[in-house]
Amino acid sequence: MRLVQITDPHLHADPAARSRTGIPFAQLQAVVAAVIDERPDAVVVTGDISQDESAASYAAAARLFDTLPCPWHWLPGNHDQRELMAAEHELVDAVALGDWRMLLLDTQVPGAPHGELGEHKLAALAAQLEDDDRPTLIALHHPPVAVGADWMDAIGLKDSAAFWQALSAYPQVKAVLFGHAHQVFSGTVACAGREVDVYGCPAAADQFLPDAEHFAVDAEASPGYRVLTLDAQGASTRVERVKVAI
Repeated sequence: MRLVQITDPHLHADPAARSRTGIPFAQLQAVVAAVIDERPDAVVVTGDISQDESAASYAAAARLFDTLPCPWHWLPGNHDQRELMAAEHELVDAVALGDWRMLLLDTQVPGAPHGELGEHKLAALAAQLEDDDRPTLIALHHPPVAVGADWMDAIGLKDSAAFWQALSAYPQVKAVLFGHAHQVFSGTVACAGREVDVYGCPAAADQFLPDAEHFAVDAEASPGYRVLTLDAQGASTRVERVKVAI
């Protein structure tokens, strides 16, 4: 089973609109074209689909993702409008991935850059894990770990300790994928005597400078995506970068 993660396209209604280092629509086009060549079985898009929160930006994203040769799923980031996303493509909270499954968590706090799950969503997550012991991936927008950039760590998942506590009783959770950070991240979290893999992904739009105290763009880094191969032995992964001709 081959799963690809795309994150943070930050599209505008105007496909020619520029970001800090490029044109988000052209960047996403290049990322999607490269992902198609990967022949994925499924794609997950981990939030911040839109920058301007316009209906046109979600429609443009959905048209591009519909060119993928496989099912695709998305979840909201802090910039997104859930209703506009759902109007273009269903928002789901669980996806079968062969012998695995993926749970998609909505960490958005309306009007705020940070994320939070809260007691209700954490209880729902525990109930989902209680009902199914298949190897499980969890996808969410906000990092549930510190990524090393002070300003980004201040707007990550606020209740990350409660999140990891909720996972502690469920050894079927093998890995967690996040967006928001616009940079590669790979680490592990000790969780009830086991290690859970945690992965961040390059953005489809601008990249952020790793280990920065204050907000900074990494103008030298290219857009990218993450590929995960899921099998009976576990999950292996790699990151690919995409050159965009503009």
